[in-house]
Amino acid sequence: MRMISWNVNGIRANLNKGFMDYFKELDADIFCLQETKMQIGQIELELEGYHQYWNAAEKKGYSGTAIFSKTKPLSDSYGIGIEEHDKEGRVITLEYEDFFLVNVYTPNSKTGLERLDYRMIWEDDFRKYLKSLEKTKPVIVCGDLNVAHKEIDLKNPETNRKSAGFTDEERAKMTELLESGFIDTFRYFYPDLEGAYTWWSYITKARERNAGWRIDYFLASEGLRDRLINAAIHDQIMGSDHCPVELELK
Repeated sequence: MRMISWNVNGIRANLNKGFMDYFKELDADIFCLQETKMQIGQIELELEGYHQYWNAAEKKGYSGTAIFSKTKPLSDSYGIGIEEHDKEGRVITLEYEDFFLVNVYTPNSKTGLERLDYRMIWEDDFRKYLKSLEKTKPVIVCGDLNVAHKEIDLKNPETNRKSAGFTDEERAKMTELLESGFIDTFRYFYPDLEGAYTWWSYITKARERNAGWRIDYFLASEGLRDRLINAAIHDQIMGSDHCPVELELK
């Protein structure tokens, strides 16, 4: 089973930058999007052979997630059951026969860390949500988690220690999540690979210099360890300031 996750930075804009070509080329069994930036019904995607699931933010042109799945899931749900968090269209959960898939667009702490306090509340509540699902069956989490976990996960760690996405607080929450029983699947296969990034700033033309951050992930419950085949970063695919990431599962 091949799964893809991609922060498209606006699906309507991405459609004009080759999205459908990339979608067909990757040919995933499950394809997850973050930052769709659209309301339900603003576009109609013709994706033959796929079931579509969308979650939009109340605020127009902001946040949002989607999942396209070749297999119809047993159930689908939206948000994590906490009103404070569920207004921004950040989470979709699909239940399959032997695992839950959770697609997430984690809140950014923003310039000046003005949303860091809220981010800490989100992290605790989201982790509790994942662990509650795990009581039933294993969980796969994918999406833009808005954190570079280790120094190896960004080009310039020394100058970004107080930047959103690399604060001690955010990194500690990621550690806590992994230690609660989740595998960072890319680092499982490539623990020491440097220069592997999934996001690059448009402002500084960072992609040309590969001055990036790895903030897009597939995490898997420990119970799925034996089913992990490979993980990949498709940094050759353009169209967004993020690139798609992949997990292959038995």
